[in-house]
Amino acid sequence: MRRTVLVRGLEHPWGLAWLPAGDLLITERPGRLRLVRQGVLDPRPIAGLPPLLAMGQGGLLDVAVHPRFARNQLVYLTFSAGEAQANQTRLVRARLVDHRLEDLTLLYAVTPLKPGSQHFGSRLLWLPDGTLLLSVGDGGNPPIELEGQAIRLKAQSKASGLGKVLRLNDDGSIPADNPFRSDPDADPALWSLGHRNIQGLAHDPLQGRIWSSEHGARGGDELNLLVAAGNYGWPAVSHSREYSGPEITPLRSAPGFVDPRLVWTPAIAPSGLAVGSGRAVAAWKGNLFAGGLVSRDVRRIELGPGGEVLRQSVLPVGQRVRDVREGPDGHLHVLTDGAGDGALIRLEPAESALPTLPTGLRQTR
Repeated sequence: MRRTVLVRGLEHPWGLAWLPAGDLLITERPGRLRLVRQGVLDPRPIAGLPPLLAMGQGGLLDVAVHPRFARNQLVYLTFSAGEAQANQTRLVRARLVDHRLEDLTLLYAVTPLKPGSQHFGSRLLWLPDGTLLLSVGDGGNPPIELEGQAIRLKAQSKASGLGKVLRLNDDGSIPADNPFRSDPDADPALWSLGHRNIQGLAHDPLQGRIWSSEHGARGGDELNLLVAAGNYGWPAVSHSREYSGPEITPLRSAPGFVDPRLVWTPAIAPSGLAVGSGRAVAAWKGNLFAGGLVSRDVRRIELGPGGEVLRQSVLPVGQRVRDVREGPDGHLHVLTDGAGDGALIRLEPAESALPTLPTGLRQTR
């Protein structure tokens, strides 16, 4: 791979989004929104962010711009807010005017409040119908509890926003066709459930499919094909184990749950997911690209006509990959995680063939 560093000196960058003119917004988890203008990182953070909780895995997280940004200048941000023992993932929107956020509006706040600094999610993804998907983590690992039970069990509760993918209109209202809107016991924003901690969301416009990459615990990271009302099993079924070693559950699959299309054991710690358009690299058209924090690479995933995983190969990066996006030029761009040495890197294929993984690929259907 050819790796070209475009921006240096970022502190735990988390998400990125291009503006129509080619400028770029980047979030830094400690609580800064940065602007890259004509390829140069502006030293001044964008003003007007809401108060947030920058602790552990929390802070300023994903960023997305409205599909009609050129007309309305709307920017959407997710972040953790609250206190150490009572916090939540929040979604806000604001208007980007000059170098400041104005008209800041809270669109969604995940309930119930949770303790600790783990598993906030949270990726944003615009769908072709103009609605917005938001992934939310399950709240954390044992011994973290909520209401007298392991907090991760909330991923199976339709009344809780934890461990879910939510779907909203661009103003934060609930779409009329959300799958659980008529269920009085469900959060009306609920779109899918049974997730541990999704940090990659991508839409394939060619096939009309929505994909997610999801952290397991000790092994058991998942690539999932998302469908409305789907239950992805966590923690009732899982390929993961506790960090201390024992099984979380003996079930890998069960009726009523959607199986992952790919399981990574050992874990790659997936973060960031993109679909190749083929505009710059024809051979990558329709492929998925999943970043790995632990594996320090990007996995190229080739799919069959039914969305089955055929093979994966490694695009080496050598640093923790936090986000993966295809840029306006058609090339892959990755954000690497680092305390002051995070970077934005463009990836382009070299002349030689990419290595195919000989082991470690576990595919399930």
